[in-house]
Amino acid sequence: MKPSTNWNYPTTIWFGHNRIKDIANALNELKIKKPLIVTDSALVSLPIMEDLKNALKKSGVTFSVYSNVQPNPTEKNIQNGVEIFKSSKSDGVIAFGGGSALDAGKTIAFMSGQKLPIWDFEDVGDNYKRADTKSIAPIIAIPTTAGTGSEVGRASVITDTKNHSKKIIFHPKMLPSIVILDPNLTYALPKRITAWTGIDALVHAIEAYCAPTYHPMAEGIAIEAIKLIKDNLPRAYEEPTNEDARANMLVAATMGATAFQKGLGSVHSLAHTLGGLYDMPHGLANSIILPYALAQNKDAIEEKMQKLCRFLDIANPSTQSFIGFILSLREMLEIPHSLKEAKIPYENIENIANTAFNDPSTGTNAKKMTPKEFEVLFEKAYNGDLEF
Repeated sequence: MKPSTNWNYPTTIWFGHNRIKDIANALNELKIKKPLIVTDSALVSLPIMEDLKNALKKSGVTFSVYSNVQPNPTEKNIQNGVEIFKSSKSDGVIAFGGGSALDAGKTIAFMSGQKLPIWDFEDVGDNYKRADTKSIAPIIAIPTTAGTGSEVGRASVITDTKNHSKKIIFHPKMLPSIVILDPNLTYALPKRITAWTGIDALVHAIEAYCAPTYHPMAEGIAIEAIKLIKDNLPRAYEEPTNEDARANMLVAATMGATAFQKGLGSVHSLAHTLGGLYDMPHGLANSIILPYALAQNKDAIEEKMQKLCRFLDIANPSTQSFIGFILSLREMLEIPHSLKEAKIPYENIENIANTAFNDPSTGTNAKKMTPKEFEVLFEKAYNGDLEF
């Protein structure tokens, strides 16, 4: 069993067994008197939500709950959450759940003090400077999955339902002030969610590692996150209450998200697009697309893949060997091999390619991408064809 401990990077992390009991201390530290819990409809009736509520009630904390968050949160989810935040006279947010709940909670805390509409703060240029910084509510993030790492991020991904696209809302003060990492909260995850979110964290670290930008700290964090996931995701999948495996996956998820300030790539570009168009779960999309993107980027990442394979003790170090490891891991986790198997329709290929090309993640892909190359990536991932 790992010890309970606290650290700061990039924000304050409270880590350890049953740390959910410390929620009242976190509220006191941030001077939050009346929090709004933001979660999703799947979590709101589960025992872990009752544990959170009981910890708050035991300390005499008055709180409200907003749980109407979709798997790919929309601007309407945010608007509704802000209305409840204001009507309940809340003064802070507890974002509780997977990436969707965390992204929604962070954005509700941000938008609760703004007068401009949400898309005015899309992560383009200096849009974040339009915000009323003093009116952003404080945030406590408590992840119940080990995947997105949104708990250590300064941005959220929100779906624009009018344009069927995902947009990034960014502000430095969207970074939660305190994060509680409690492995106990992840024990009851369905196996498929453990798999999808675990590979999501892996993709964050791999794409950060492969991004051509120079950020040696992020690159080192990414490599260690990849190793943690390689060693612990299979155990977390097969042994859901293995505390060490669950703890290591929570840490790896925060590390992957910390690392991707270095950049992401075409896996995320295409996954964001499919999420916006078809409401495809983000972790599942990343899980399927990953090996095809690695194959397409092979010429640009070969040297890095050889180094990574040596670090991970993967035989015959090469991009091809690393793809082989990913394929074996996916099979063990029962993840579909292709987008076709995942019931994604084969249509709108040109629109998909253009939308993916314009995604912010494209700019830091390991090699320069074109809309035509995104068409190829989609077709290969759809058909399960790794030959480029």
